[in-house]
Amino acid sequence: MVQSKAANVDDFMQEVAPERRPALDQLRALCLRAFGPDSECMAFGMPAYGPPKLPWIAFNSQKQHIAFYVGQTAMDAFSARLADIDHGKGCVRWRRPDKMDFDLIADMLEHVRLRTQQDSA
Repeated sequence: MVQSKAANVDDFMQEVAPERRPALDQLRALCLRAFGPDSECMAFGMPAYGPPKLPWIAFNSQKQHIAFYVGQTAMDAFSARLADIDHGKGCVRWRRPDKMDFDLIADMLEHVRLRTQQDSA
């Protein structure tokens, strides 16, 4: 799945391969905890959190990996913890769901949440 045509995140989650579903359910739960259910939307064909036209966070189930789009600021803030994880500019990628570091993801989400609160204050 590169880009989903799902109307909402529930429909997107139904499209996910069964072996990835538990990890994506956990990732979604962390995003909902950080930003609340009102922030959840589909943007660019993937689940996203924040304003629909320019969300703060997104994730996707790609053919070869799970992608977590968190932005360059969070990537820079956690560069030491990302050293042994496949990542690019603003995106972390896991080939195997069982290798996902949910403590790191939660910390990155909190970093983004705090930053968005500061930006809106």
